[in-house]
Amino acid sequence: MRFLVRIYRYEGDYSAMVPDLPGCVAVAETVEQVRKLIAEAITGHLDLMRQSGEKIPSPTRQIDFVIDETVEEELCTWVEVEEAEPVSSARTTSAAVKPRTKRKQP
Repeated sequence: MRFLVRIYRYEGDYSAMVPDLPGCVAVAETVEQVRKLIAEAITGHLDLMRQSGEKIPSPTRQIDFVIDETVEEELCTWVEVEEAEPVSSARTTSAAVKPRTKRKQP
């Protein structure tokens, strides 16, 4: 599964959010760190949704991207996560970050 992620820099740190998974967020000091953390957050978020019986949303393939003038830097990227086996399985999912990034032009 591939989820669209919005990453933006504000007051020195990078924040990431997933439009398809409200509440799935991460914060770090670098883009690389926040990408790794958001991949882990997506995996955990999906696991919790499965455990509680919630339907996993199909990832959005496109969004209308509006540039926020209040942030220092902003970009969108994709994060790939492996599809998990059913909740009854003892195995967990793992996440891999793919370097497909588009940055806003200054």
